[in-house]
Amino acid sequence: MIYETVAAVDLGSNSFRLQVGRVVDDQIYTLDSMKSAVRLASGLNADKRLDAPSQARALLALRNFGERLRGLDPGAVRVVATNTLRVAKNAAEFLPLAEEALGFPIEIIAGREEARLIYIGASHSLPSASHKRLVIDIGGGSTEFIIGKRHDPQLMESLYMGCVSYTQRFFPDRKIDKKRLREAQVAAAKEIELIAHDYQRLGWKEAVGSSGSARAIADVLEMNGMNPNGESGITREGLDKLCALLIKAGSAEALDLPGVRSDRLPVLPGGIAIMSAIFEELGLERMTYADGALRLGVLYDLLGRFHDHDMRDSTVKQFRRRYQVEADQVERVEATAISALTQLSEGMPSEVDVQFLSWATRLHEIGISVAHNAYHKHGAYILTYADMPGFSKKDQARLAMLVLGHRGKLEKLGSIPAVDSAWTLVFCLRLAVLLHRTRDDRALPDWRVSRSGSGFLLELPAGWLATNPWTAAALGEEAAIWKQIGRDYVVKSRALRKGE
Repeated sequence: MIYETVAAVDLGSNSFRLQVGRVVDDQIYTLDSMKSAVRLASGLNADKRLDAPSQARALLALRNFGERLRGLDPGAVRVVATNTLRVAKNAAEFLPLAEEALGFPIEIIAGREEARLIYIGASHSLPSASHKRLVIDIGGGSTEFIIGKRHDPQLMESLYMGCVSYTQRFFPDRKIDKKRLREAQVAAAKEIELIAHDYQRLGWKEAVGSSGSARAIADVLEMNGMNPNGESGITREGLDKLCALLIKAGSAEALDLPGVRSDRLPVLPGGIAIMSAIFEELGLERMTYADGALRLGVLYDLLGRFHDHDMRDSTVKQFRRRYQVEADQVERVEATAISALTQLSEGMPSEVDVQFLSWATRLHEIGISVAHNAYHKHGAYILTYADMPGFSKKDQARLAMLVLGHRGKLEKLGSIPAVDSAWTLVFCLRLAVLLHRTRDDRALPDWRVSRSGSGFLLELPAGWLATNPWTAAALGEEAAIWKQIGRDYVVKSRALRKGE
């Protein structure tokens, strides 16, 4: 379905932001935006757990956002959470409260997925160019580095350093001196050093900063004439002057400069330290600024899904190539699995269930590239921990669960709620894999599936099981496996109809 109005919510480590846009001819025009300086990262204690005050600030902001989003279709809204909720040990406890406050599901995305979306947003807000760009986004808890061309990212990385975390770590009392600033710069430089070679080898023509820290630094440099020759954006010379002024002032609050926003002051020192380390390690002399970042990237990624340009489909296709999945077998299994789901849904399966079942069938054998023994476990491991552009961590977990459950015992899936449609998808995938064990194009019998009690009923033509004892035995074993978790799996011979 295509929507005229779409919305993105970015639950960042420093700020929560909402952007509502109108879709016109494949372009998105901003209708409204909201921001709340939640500073979620400052609420992480030594045990990496979000404290009560930070959760309260977050829930208040989400209720306000929820009021603005009220009435929008769930398919037109995408909510992403970044570094702080990636690392918070109590994120799973906080997430249901957050979703209830906002009224929409929340995806915790991986660092490289965040980088991909940032680049898409930045590239859509910049003038069209044929050269490669380096886009850098200093967030509250992480910093993303992306090299790309036009709207296509080519190299992506996310480093665990941000303006909130670095300010807390190196300037806990908000006091700044030369030694502390240098320690922060050196710590950031050590992180950047790990990726610098690969980035310099690929190269870029233009460096671009996005989001709050880059914008705040650029504003200060421009409004106070610190850049040489009146240049815009961020320059090495301007950064050096700003660092000197910061040390002289002794704190960000004591900086008496136009352009320093009050909401940015508490985290400005960490952002400046990281930015100066980036310039030093990557040999930058200047950096322009892009208005678009994560939120705009989420909106354009959402728009792509409406027009059948879903990045998740591209990722699945790429994984099939990488792990050398046998295409013919996957196509056979997918067709049968989707047929089973359609029958069980009385011809009206949900689009989401069809998507996940299709992705799972296409990827269910990727673990064979590691070892055939327990390959479903290898496949599930890959899908759990690999970078999968377009997929949230929750999506990856669901996909990994389907692949893990497509063979073997089912007790390992015991954490799935009894009413979750995942059980239906697991049944469909397991049945399809079983019916195509011969891995050839021989015709299947006229099989039918339906729901039966707490499980499923499989009907096969009379006499077919007797002439196919291998499959009959496998179906008997399958019924026993489902019985062990308290679910019915009935295999029944259907009387022949006239003409069969």
